[in-house]
Amino acid sequence: MEPHDFWQEIFPPGSFSATIGHERAYPATLADGRQIMLPIRPLADGRHALASLIINQASFPVVSALADDLAARLTPLDPEIVVGLPTLGLTLAAEVAKRLGHGRYVPLGNSRKFWYEEALSVPLSSITTPDQTKRLYVDPRMLPLIQGRRVALVDDVISSGASMQAALRLLDAVDVAPVVIGAAMLQSDRWRDLLSETDDWTSRTRGCFATPLLERGESGLWYPPEV
Repeated sequence: MEPHDFWQEIFPPGSFSATIGHERAYPATLADGRQIMLPIRPLADGRHALASLIINQASFPVVSALADDLAARLTPLDPEIVVGLPTLGLTLAAEVAKRLGHGRYVPLGNSRKFWYEEALSVPLSSITTPDQTKRLYVDPRMLPLIQGRRVALVDDVISSGASMQAALRLLDAVDVAPVVIGAAMLQSDRWRDLLSETDDWTSRTRGCFATPLLERGESGLWYPPEV
């Protein structure tokens, strides 16, 4: 597959095996068995790699499939409003909110508008931009939409857990405790430790699919750790 071909097609169930060695792509499997091919990104140590999802580069059918899947997983928690994380999480959050029957959603932001309050922000770092320190803001005008309501906090990918932890700290500062966390991809298990430090958020986290931390084999292919 060429780089621009990833995230463009939904494949039928059983099209690819996830337990064999992989050269450039890893198959993520949805609840109904359909699969999406994700590019493999080697990490700096050269021994490990992660499957990657950039949802705003995905085709509309792929985004729709992910939103359908995640909305179905969140529905039993009866969320009244969806809060989305910037930047890529906003694409998914908006589509999930539509499928939950909501008329709108609440986006968090990285850029401070002049009416924002510094007290309503927290530091934010991301695995995709490790050298950049940003701040995560909630628009003070949006507080009546989330306070006292059943909130679903949505991002595209949960990897280290740092972005989601920052969002939880921000919502806690305005007395909001989400009833559920949602993401398209749960990228390895590294996020679990961070999100269980202050509360058991891991039990309230839902993902369309999970992808492992891959290890390079002697053949040069990438393997799930259990293989």
